[in-house]
This record gives sequence, structure tokens and C-alpha cells, in this order.
Amino acid sequence: MLFIASKVVGFITVPSNAIALLGLAGLLLLLLNQKRSAVSTLASAFILLVIFGFSPAANVMLLVLSERFPAWRDDGRAPDGIIVLGGGLDPDLTTARRSPETTDAGERVLAMLDLARRYPQARIVYTSGSGNLLRGGPAEAPLAGRILDDFGLANGRVLLEDQSRTTAENAALTRALVTPRPGERWLLVTSAYHMPRSIAAFRGAGFEVEAYPVDFRTTGWGDAAQPFDKISSGLGRSDVAMHEWVGLIALRLTGRSDELFPSPRPPATSILPR
Repeated sequence: MLFIASKVVGFITVPSNAIALLGLAGLLLLLLNQKRSAVSTLASAFILLVIFGFSPAANVMLLVLSERFPAWRDDGRAPDGIIVLGGGLDPDLTTARRSPETTDAGERVLAMLDLARRYPQARIVYTSGSGNLLRGGPAEAPLAGRILDDFGLANGRVLLEDQSRTTAENAALTRALVTPRPGERWLLVTSAYHMPRSIAAFRGAGFEVEAYPVDFRTTGWGDAAQPFDKISSGLGRSDVAMHEWVGLIALRLTGRSDELFPSPRPPATSILPR
């Protein structure tokens, strides 16, 4: 039930969909001869379209997320495990074309291969089922497993979690799969803007991990003053940022995280109690 609710709320709260729904409501009011309400509703939709489509608002929302956790630095202590959150592969295209097809978050896959090479003793976990509400589809983790196999990585160090549909499920099912021991060091690889929500979910599941952010969408705080030259670009970035903010709030409200906006911590020395 939570999964369905999350998908519905996610659909109506991203700016592009919310603006479209507001516009449709304005047209409906116009057809019902509610001219004053129709005009104000349509005007609101237009104003929001300009704000989220052209202004730097999307960059600001995204920067607060992506700058929260700094890039990971190797301090000489190798990680025991590497957890990669799905989203870097397009399962439908990869299955249909029979070759790896990445998404805008393809850096997650590249980081996985790079870290696997740099730390040959570390276990690798790729966690992602199918998050498609309407038509299901192939799970992503097995597809990532084929890529790892093609690169000659030993199967004994690769674990695939293919049942999760949300970030919270990524965290809970991965913890159950790897049963981390006190003192182990685990890296969490995901997009920089997605890292606060991911860290919140893993901490809520009792699994302390270290952030390894990739897939940065901005160059830095200088982008906070840069407007967009295309509405589609601004709306696309606004949708990504708003989805994360709504997800953070949902995790907190449903009790799956003790933090609304988690911050970095020193490297883990033990597993959090459940």
C-alpha cells in the first residue's frame, strides 16, 4: 500500500505534473462558467511554469541536496563492501536491445565498475527490482549482474537484490541480504541529489554506510544564479529535485527515518541497533 501511495503522491507533486493538473483544473472551471476561479487557477499554473521552467529555483533545490555529502576520499582503509542503488540502467531498453542501455544516472554503473577494480576484495551489491507501478517490467539488478560478469568479476563477491521497489526497500532488503558486521566499511553509490534520501533510508534500516556520490547535475553554487533557456530543462530538473524532497519528508513521516535531512558522519565503526 505504501508503494502505491508513494507513486501516486510522487506523480502529483512533481512540478511538471502539478502544473499540468492545475491547468486542466482551470480549463474545467472555465467550462463550468467559473470564470474568476478559472482565471486565477490558470494564472497560477502559468506563474509556476515560469518559476520552475525558467528561474534558477530548480538548481537551488538540487544544490541543497547534491552538496550535502562531499565526494568520498580514500583514506587508505579499503571498503568491505560497495552498495550500488539501481537507476543507472534502463531495464526495458536493455532487455529489448540485449545490450546495456544506461539512463541519465549511468555514472552509478561506471562507479560500480571502477570501485570493483580498485578494491578487489570488496563485496558488491546491486539493489533494484522494478519500481514501475502500472506495468511492472524486468528487475534491474540481474541486468547489472550480467555487466559485472562480462567484466570478469568473480560471482562470489557479487550479490544482487532484485525485490526492492523503493529506496526504503533498497535499504531494508540490502541489510538483510549482506548482514553487515560491526566494524565493516560499506560505501553507498548513488546520484548526489539522491544521496540524502538514501542515507536517511539506510540509517533508518540500521545500516551505517558512507556516501559515494556520483552523477552531479550542477557545477556548484554558481548555478544557483543561472536561469534556464528552455522550459523543458528547468522542469526536468525541478521534477528530480522535488521528487527527492517529497521522498525525504515521506521517510520521516512514515517513521522509516529519524532524520528529515541527514548530514555526514565520521566513518562507521559499528552497525546501528535495530
